[in-house]
Amino acid sequence: MRKGEATRQRIIAQAAPIFNQRGFDGCSMQDLMQATGLEKGGLYRHFPNKEHLAAEAFRFALAQTVKLRTGHLDDIPNAVDKLKTFVQHFVETPSALPGGCPLMNTAIDSDDGNPTLRDLARKGVHDWRTRLARIVEAGIKAGEIHKSTDSRRIANTLIATLEGALMISRLDNSRQALRDAQATLDSILTGIATSRR
Repeated sequence: MRKGEATRQRIIAQAAPIFNQRGFDGCSMQDLMQATGLEKGGLYRHFPNKEHLAAEAFRFALAQTVKLRTGHLDDIPNAVDKLKTFVQHFVETPSALPGGCPLMNTAIDSDDGNPTLRDLARKGVHDWRTRLARIVEAGIKAGEIHKSTDSRRIANTLIATLEGALMISRLDNSRQALRDAQATLDSILTGIATSRR
């Protein structure tokens, strides 16, 4: 990796926690300069504007989160077990970055504001839903999940329940809502499993 690209990647990694904790509007150029040790001109040498850096920081944060929460799933042969393990890791494994889930933070932060970040958050949810739905579809094909199961509905239910429980847990400063969500989702996932399991 060339020096310029290495510096660019370092800036992204150092900016990601700041954007994740403070949001786009709450993160100043001064904050970014302090975190990276660069002057404004040094940052603008690598990124045309703050929005571009925020977008790259979100991509980085989301990739770290996806890797943390799904990197182990390919080793699990059964689709229902794969989904239950995903839920378990979401509940038990803290975010890869300070500030919590970058997808939820960015979706909320950009809801009425930054269209670039909103589109990236939308794509993040779409990709997550697609990954989960494919696990369900593979389970249906393998005879591990009932054929009548709607893969999109299961994926949306998992995402909505986990993200909602995460928000409540953060507000309550307790992991109870996440544990409750896990128990409910485990029951749902057990219910879609065929008797062959």
